[in-house]
Amino acid sequence: MITRIQSVTMYVSDQDRAKAFYTQKLGFAERMDAPMGPDSRWVELAPGSGETSLVLMKPSEAMPGYDLARSMIGTWATFIFAVADINATYKELTARGVEFQDAPSQQPWGWWATIKDPDGNVIGLHSD
Repeated sequence: MITRIQSVTMYVSDQDRAKAFYTQKLGFAERMDAPMGPDSRWVELAPGSGETSLVLMKPSEAMPGYDLARSMIGTWATFIFAVADINATYKELTARGVEFQDAPSQQPWGWWATIKDPDGNVIGLHSD
């Protein structure tokens, strides 16, 4: 049976720039950065205590679904990062130069904010 979600993939235009953002600004750790065939590499990052990894994938023309993958860069990410204290996270990430699309606000499902990565991908932040 399935025991956990191992990784999710986000398409990016520049893996080095995205890796720098997620490690230096959001505090993720590198789990792997290795070649993955011609014109491709596997960049896997994770938050310190996370079981699930974020894979930063630059679409390659050799991959199936290349046009669709390219069209997804700079859109809404299909995952949400959990944070312990959204207001403290807002202050810390703002000081690090992270762009917030929406500042923290109380919603029926808890505290919510959204940030943008260097490609413009919008990522949700949530706390209870």
